[in-house]
This record gives sequence, C-alpha cells and structure tokens, in this order.
Amino acid sequence: MTMTFKVLSALLLYPEQEVVDSLGEMAAILDRERLLPPPVRADLLELMNTLAQSELMEAQATYVSLFDQSRSLSLHLFEHIHGESRDRGQAMVDLLAHYRSKGLDLATGELPDYLPLFLEFLSMQPLEVARNLLGETADIVSLLRARLEKRQSPYAAVLRAIEAMAPDQVEAGALQETVAAETPDDTPEALDRTWEEAPVTFNDASLGGASGAPGCSAAAAIVERFAVPSGPPGRGPAAGAK
Repeated sequence: MTMTFKVLSALLLYPEQEVVDSLGEMAAILDRERLLPPPVRADLLELMNTLAQSELMEAQATYVSLFDQSRSLSLHLFEHIHGESRDRGQAMVDLLAHYRSKGLDLATGELPDYLPLFLEFLSMQPLEVARNLLGETADIVSLLRARLEKRQSPYAAVLRAIEAMAPDQVEAGALQETVAAETPDDTPEALDRTWEEAPVTFNDASLGGASGAPGCSAAAAIVERFAVPSGPPGRGPAAGAK
C-alpha cells in the first residue's frame, strides 16, 4: 500500500476536524516514503501549516469557494470530460465496477470519479500500476493545477504532487495559455447560470442516487479509511479499507 496517495487524497477532502488532526501523521508518511521530490514535499507542508493555523470555518469556506462554487475546479474527474451528460453516468458505472473488482467497495453517496477517492484506490494498487492509472488523468490534473495556481491557491501543491507521481508530464506552454484565457466561472453571474442548467441524474442505485458532490458523508468515509499499517499510531481516525 502506497500511503502517499492516501495523504494526497486526504488533503483534497473538505477540511473537517478529522483531517486537520491527521496533518502530523500525513507529514510523517511523506517523510518516510519519500516518493515526492523535496520541493514538492515542502509545498505540501506549507499547505498543511496553512490548514493547521487557520480557523476551521475559514478553511472550510476557502475550500467551498474553490471546489464547490467553481465548476472548472470540480474534483469529479469525469465532469471535465463528459460534463453532466449521460456519458458521465456510464463512465462512473464502469469505474465503480473496476473499483469493486480490485476490492474497493464504496459507501452510498460516494461518486467513483471523485479525485480523493480515485487517489485512495491508487493507494491500494502496486506502485507502478498506480502510476500508470494516474497517467490516464494527467491532462485533467494538470489543468486543475494550472487553474489553482492562477488563483494563487496553496491547494495547487496537492495537484503538483499528483503530477509528480504520474509517469509523464503534460506540456506546460499551451496549458498555461488556455488557462490564462479562461473566463472565471465562480462569479455571481456564472453561478447563476450554473443553477439555471437542468441537472442530469444517474439512475444506477449503486451510485447512491442523484448526481452531485459526495459531500461530508463521503469525505468522512475516506478519512475513516485513512490508516497507517505500521509505526506509532497517529492522531487521526484509523480503519481498514472496505
């Protein structure tokens, strides 16, 4: 099990107190496994320090303003490929079946294309297999990283770390030009347009019903599965993967 993937997953969760309480444990894992270059680890530690020193409600508000109020920063991978079309529903059914074939069974309400969940799944795979699977999301991860950097968000550190774990890197020049030319989608006007669009629901009961962000229940389930197989116990909750 590659715990670095679990750390990256946890850092992209809605910052509940359980996540904040596990930051010391996460830093120890990164230092022990040393799968990330030192500058990338330093950026992650800076994000952890920011989370640890922030008021919880302030950190939560920052997270919501980034990942919940901006569709371009959605942590649901297939939304960047399929939008809200029905193709996304079938893609999630296929991904869910793949998870289950590899031993990861999801709690109700967790959407399989949620990036923190995908990272947790990768933590259960052999490292080279995980790297290759991660490479299939490289374009989306790099796009999210560039958009977060444009907003000068410390969360960009997590996406840079994910890029560092992938086998190949996306060409930066064209990506930066694309992001620089984008119109912000988190303005009040853009949010109004989003709410006016008719939602698409996915009827597969195994996906937990209607589409939408997995919310706090899914985040809590992922943190609950955050476990260290060896060494001294950390402060965060620990449970085995389902």
